[in-house]
Amino acid sequence: MKVMAQIAMVMNLDKCIGCHTCSVTCKQAWTNREGTEYMWFNNVETRPGVGYPKGWEDQDRWRGGWERTAGGRLRPRSGGRLRRLAQIFANPDMPGVEDYYEPWTYEYDRLLSAPKDSPNIPVARAKSQLTGEYMPTIQWGPNWDDDLGGSPQTLTEDPIVAGMSRRIAAEIDQTFMFYLPRICEHCLNPTCVSACPSGAMYKRSEDGIVLVDQDACRGWRMCVSACPYKKVYFNHTTGKAEKCTLCYPRLEAGQPTVCSETCVGRLRYLGVLLYDADRVSQAAAVADPQDLYAAQREILLDPHDPEVVRAARQAGVPASWVQAAQNSPVWDLISTYRVALPLHPEYRTMPMVWYIPPLSPVVDEVAAAGLDGEDHRVLLTAVSEMRIPLEYLAGLFTAGDTDAVELVLRRLAAMRSHMREVRLGREADPAIAAAVGMSGAQLEDMYRLLAIAKYDDRYVIPTASPEVPRGMTAMGEDVRTLLGEGAPAACGSAVGQGTEGPVSLPLPTVRREPMPTAGPGVGVGVAGHVGGR
Repeated sequence: MKVMAQIAMVMNLDKCIGCHTCSVTCKQAWTNREGTEYMWFNNVETRPGVGYPKGWEDQDRWRGGWERTAGGRLRPRSGGRLRRLAQIFANPDMPGVEDYYEPWTYEYDRLLSAPKDSPNIPVARAKSQLTGEYMPTIQWGPNWDDDLGGSPQTLTEDPIVAGMSRRIAAEIDQTFMFYLPRICEHCLNPTCVSACPSGAMYKRSEDGIVLVDQDACRGWRMCVSACPYKKVYFNHTTGKAEKCTLCYPRLEAGQPTVCSETCVGRLRYLGVLLYDADRVSQAAAVADPQDLYAAQREILLDPHDPEVVRAARQAGVPASWVQAAQNSPVWDLISTYRVALPLHPEYRTMPMVWYIPPLSPVVDEVAAAGLDGEDHRVLLTAVSEMRIPLEYLAGLFTAGDTDAVELVLRRLAAMRSHMREVRLGREADPAIAAAVGMSGAQLEDMYRLLAIAKYDDRYVIPTASPEVPRGMTAMGEDVRTLLGEGAPAACGSAVGQGTEGPVSLPLPTVRREPMPTAGPGVGVGVAGHVGGR
């Protein structure tokens, strides 16, 4: 058992109001530069819909993620090394601008500089941020089908809807919708890392964040097509790949990500998970895709288990990280209460951004049928007949397993029924919690975490030392010479000895031979893990 730590996130979709604050703040923080106009590291999609880029879930078209061979091994859906080498100069599986959208701006200066006595109303025409040419008609955007806008035209293009046996009503009074915020999944078994020809994509060993080494990136863009969530982008100005960094500079200081910090609905939870790195490949290669959710949950280790704690400390996981894992809200939502589910586990990347599925209004529907909508027995039975089809949610989160989704929704409904009794001053019926395999105390703890959790309860983030660039690591002992080994201690000792005046520091030795560079194979471990920095 090799214990490693991973920063993970859970999003409660019941709380997302589709305000796009997370998208805008992330855009301002990370992708407000030239060449990143079309990039949205964080975007909020309306479901059902085609998403951003269009149809990103259609892996028959984009060939992202992993596939299981007849021998039980995993290989990228985009093909092995020979196929990728043959397509290295012409990649047919990569989205184009038309699949994202052509970013535009407006001629605001014309509005500001228009003469006040002009007989004509000034107009700010749309101009492409890619070509600088005028755009007579804007045809698509990153959230074009927001709030089901244009749903009759795009509803049937949703890959999950296309694969459902149940027909979804498109009439506005009968249809359903919910919001799905998306960021990079920072997977345990990332395909983008394995597909990168230059070894620029890597997964940090200390916290599991997947990053791009900008110095090593050569712009092959194999990572773009290999990522099944299409959360790796190509900067056409710098010629480098870019992606969500999970705001690692903030995490290293113990602060949550920008999208979490600014979330209006307070739907995001951040915490540490401990997992068995030796079992990642085995879990990702289970035969039945519907078993992938359970297999991924099984490799997550109980941070309260003394044996796990001992193995983590022996593996070099700091004590502060173990303590953070024990207090992690992410662990509670995934394993203790089992209400969080991974996004498209059938891609076999072991995603680490999980979701609590939405519980659509069902009480009024039950009451309209002449039944008691507040009776927990009726309510829990009616969960399977919600306006949001279980089959659709299962297509998103459990590779089609409706039983796992129904259990989550029944637990959420049971929590509401139990807390209603508590708030009305009545003794809660133990049968409510027992019906979903929980106790009354667990339902109340889950309510506190989901409904009224404070800032420090939602974000349990241990501080970390900043990452050392791989280039400096490759320089070995010369780093100490270049930085002046012992300089801070020498300053302190000199002052302590009463020395006056400036303190002489050791002169650095200039390296004469070329500095070794990190090649594609540096730090690559088992199951797609990259231990180099």
